[in-house]
Amino acid sequence: MRVVIAEDNALLREGLVLLLTSAGHEVVAVAGSGPEVVPALLAHRPDVAVLDVRMPPSFRDEGLRAALEARERIPGLPVLVLSQYVEESYASELLGGGSSGIGYLLKDRIGRVDEFLDALERVAAGGTALDPEVVTELLTRRKDSPLDSLTPREREVLKLMAQGHDNATIAGTLVVTERAVHKHIGNVFLKLGLPPSDSGHRRVLAVLAYLAHAPQE
Repeated sequence: MRVVIAEDNALLREGLVLLLTSAGHEVVAVAGSGPEVVPALLAHRPDVAVLDVRMPPSFRDEGLRAALEARERIPGLPVLVLSQYVEESYASELLGGGSSGIGYLLKDRIGRVDEFLDALERVAAGGTALDPEVVTELLTRRKDSPLDSLTPREREVLKLMAQGHDNATIAGTLVVTERAVHKHIGNVFLKLGLPPSDSGHRRVLAVLAYLAHAPQE
């Protein structure tokens, strides 16, 4: 894969370059500040972009803004956003478009190399990869919504779906049959008023779009 990295921390940036090249990917450009990001993405049009949320000059949300702008100018551009902490508002804004090829991970996850590379490849393929802590925040901060009607097992299934896992992985994680997972997913979509389909990454994106727009207190 051809990758653009946007990260202001030089040590982490070089570590990402080494990690990705060692895994057989090509890093076509790096950016160290917010204003550098979109030009690099437009010039190289990578298979996936890895962007830090907070970058110079203000260290607020330059990376996120660049990701949103880039996806407007390059429709469908896969973007994996990295953050030091769970920032639910950023995750909701990123997911609000309901588009494919979106990831939001905490930086600590990079140290789990296999998980990080798997997430990157899922995003590049048009799927979704959300950090488990981000998913937990999205789920627990919603009040007075149809989510309250989900059973504990259905919430577990929803969390694993949101992380980008397929039915087989969910079944293995929860030690249940794939048929049981299929049934739980059907119930989740029914209770959330979404089409009762569990095929492909669109099922995850539909749920995440709902969560991103659900009312908050």
